[in-house]
Amino acid sequence: MPWTPERYPVAMRRLPPRVRLKAVEIANALLDEGCDEGRAIRIGIAKAKEWSARHADPLAMPHGPGSGPGFDP
Repeated sequence: MPWTPERYPVAMRRLPPRVRLKAVEIANALLDEGCDEGRAIRIGIAKAKEWSARHADPLAMPHGPGSGPGFDP
């Protein structure tokens, strides 16, 4: 059963929305290739997290004190 951004596996519930969307996309592609659901979910989540680490969200705010512009230790 293919997943959507609104209907996704419980395991993806706590992922940030953009990572979850990518995980759904990857998992659906794996299902199309004949992968079983459990494996598709695990791989989809792992690969989406890797993708997110390589493609930082340009709208994300820096975290923590001293991480913004003008901070010079």
